[in-house]
Amino acid sequence: MEKKKTKKEIVQMLLRNNEIDEKDEEELLDLLIDQPISIDVDKQEEAKMTFGDRVADKVSEVAGSWTFIGLFIFFLVAWTIVNVILKDNAIDPYPFILLNLVLSCIAAIQAPIIMMSQNRQAEKDSLRNQNDYRTDLKSELILEELHDKMELILKNQNKILKALEEEDEKNEKN
Repeated sequence: MEKKKTKKEIVQMLLRNNEIDEKDEEELLDLLIDQPISIDVDKQEEAKMTFGDRVADKVSEVAGSWTFIGLFIFFLVAWTIVNVILKDNAIDPYPFILLNLVLSCIAAIQAPIIMMSQNRQAEKDSLRNQNDYRTDLKSELILEELHDKMELILKNQNKILKALEEEDEKNEKN
């Protein structure tokens, strides 16, 4: 008969299929077996956000919107029209060198800010994925345990039914 595996052995078996170092494996085993493992990644990330992180998120939110794109197109068209109409008195006559400088400066500042926000979002996604993995693993263990208990219940039920049938047969013979 096959030896029944403990929770810890099942977790170790599942972890062997993945590349996790021993320190992380031991930590995961303790988490899965002894503690609830679900965490709110958004709250955890929000708690450690700095002022710069909040600014980067806001800039990314605004710069990545259709409202910003529409307003920016309006600004470019207005700048061009005003400077073409004013000709010799224009602030930035054609070929719009000042506009080019402004656009370059905006791009130079905006790109790293958006990248900071994206990097933080990637970290948050990674934490969310780790949390999902742990939750799935724990659910799998709980299901395995429930399955074992159901098998035991069915086995006991069959024993009881067999005993009842034998008792009925004895009573019929008497």
